[in-house]
Amino acid sequence: MPQVPQTFFDALAVRTWCGLALRALGRAREEIDAINVYPVADGDTGTNLYLTVESATTAVEAVFTGHAAGSGPDGTPSLADAARAMAHGALIGARGNSGTILAQLLRGMAQVLAAEGESPRTDAEGLRLALRHAADSARQAVAHPVEGTVLSVASAAADAAGEAEGDCGAVAKAAYQGACTALAATPGQLAVLARAGVVDAGGRGLVAVLAALVETFTGETPAAERGGRAAAGGSMGGSADPDASGLHARGDSCAEEVTGSGGPAFEVIYLLEAEDAPVDRLRQRLDALGDSLVVVGGDGLWNVHVHVDEPGAAVEAGVEAGRPYRIRITHFGADDVHARGGGRPPRERVQRAVVAVVPGEGLAGLYAEAGATPVLARPGEPPASGELVQAVRRAHAREVVLLPNDADLRHTAAAAAEQARAEGIRVALIPTRSAVQGIAALAVHEPDRRFDEDVVSMTSAAGATRYAEVAVAERQSWTMAGICQAGDVLGLIDGDVAVIGADVTATAETVVDRMLAAGGELVTLVLGDEAPEGVAERIEARVREAYLAVDTVVYHGGRQGALLLIGVE
Repeated sequence: MPQVPQTFFDALAVRTWCGLALRALGRAREEIDAINVYPVADGDTGTNLYLTVESATTAVEAVFTGHAAGSGPDGTPSLADAARAMAHGALIGARGNSGTILAQLLRGMAQVLAAEGESPRTDAEGLRLALRHAADSARQAVAHPVEGTVLSVASAAADAAGEAEGDCGAVAKAAYQGACTALAATPGQLAVLARAGVVDAGGRGLVAVLAALVETFTGETPAAERGGRAAAGGSMGGSADPDASGLHARGDSCAEEVTGSGGPAFEVIYLLEAEDAPVDRLRQRLDALGDSLVVVGGDGLWNVHVHVDEPGAAVEAGVEAGRPYRIRITHFGADDVHARGGGRPPRERVQRAVVAVVPGEGLAGLYAEAGATPVLARPGEPPASGELVQAVRRAHAREVVLLPNDADLRHTAAAAAEQARAEGIRVALIPTRSAVQGIAALAVHEPDRRFDEDVVSMTSAAGATRYAEVAVAERQSWTMAGICQAGDVLGLIDGDVAVIGADVTATAETVVDRMLAAGGELVTLVLGDEAPEGVAERIEARVREAYLAVDTVVYHGGRQGALLLIGVE
């Protein structure tokens, strides 16, 4: 049914726009992935844009939830609160080159909409200024802007919006139409697009986001966007449809037509806590190391994206500038245009792979060494289903075993598995509820076995592993073990609070004793960065002294949320 239009650009409009943009990118995701040939033909631009907007939408929804008696009318947040949440969510959730640029576009808009010391810019003039500042700030964030990309589309949208008269709906329509016209022109600006017969994928994604803006203020979706088909023209007059110009979505073989010249083999992305001056130096250093450099953000938090041959050097540069975290390093792979000559065929799918959600960088490395494809779950930021689907695709296998390693991810993982099955991948979901259960499952994984037998064996090993964690209570709460206060040490066994204590090591020893009371042969300890020194040694000594023939193995999990994860099998 038609969307009820928003009259002004207030907090409700921000919320509506984010929701509609997420829906639009969901419809267009596969199409955008298919035309992704620049800067790397890795077929994930649509997915990356979707995940970026999904993070922005989640942040906005959280602000609305937190303003039950909020600062705006009718219990809603202010425009400034909603706009800042949108920008922050996009920044921390940005994926890939285009997602990072989109995050800066949204941040640029938020800087106008949430300007301090000024009246809220809720009218058409505010929208015009926001689109202009967004385009300019995104261009400034890219080390070497290239025409024929999303930057050209954003600039054209801002130009068209600046000349539009009328209300927010009229400005949004003008911006959309300007973006469509610019999108149709991208193959004439960038030779790699012309050779592949496609428009720019990032620009196509921005057109979908702007179509959602039109729907926000008019209640109607532009006709060319209905059904998710790429539109370089549009329904409101303007340039021709790309299909009429011979431009089309490519198949898997299209990347072979692009170039065999080679380029950096790794994509490095991380969030960085740093001041402005060190970030300026970081830009210069990363620019010398690789290409496709985009650094977005500000106010002490940045999202860094670069393509390099030496990912370690890119991370080291971040360490020198501040504190990098949520580090993601992706090898473009043998089937990527950067990693093969034009005459070499794409790599074959492997028969079977394991995809696992892990709570810390240390465990991500452990799982990767064991042959799994890890998906890092940051504390308080569980992965979305789209991120899991992307990991399943990245595993490049005919059969995939999916380990969510968290009871709260059961439905998310099920949705991801269903989508992957629709793409022809055989997926088995093992309902692991902790990373230690995943370790047990991975230990018995044998890819040469029949798929069903392997899944049964892994499921049995996970089910035979009891799991626990030691964490610090954030607030007063009722638990199975009584009332805890903020700062108390909690020992959770199989998801329920079983021990409330004041000392981490003593609580951990009590938890292990309770778990081993029912028997066990192996205790697995996964230490978080905040775990006190010596806790592993104390538990190992306790197990040696009190439980004959029980072994202990210790891993370092990194920033995993819990102080300590414990498994007994």
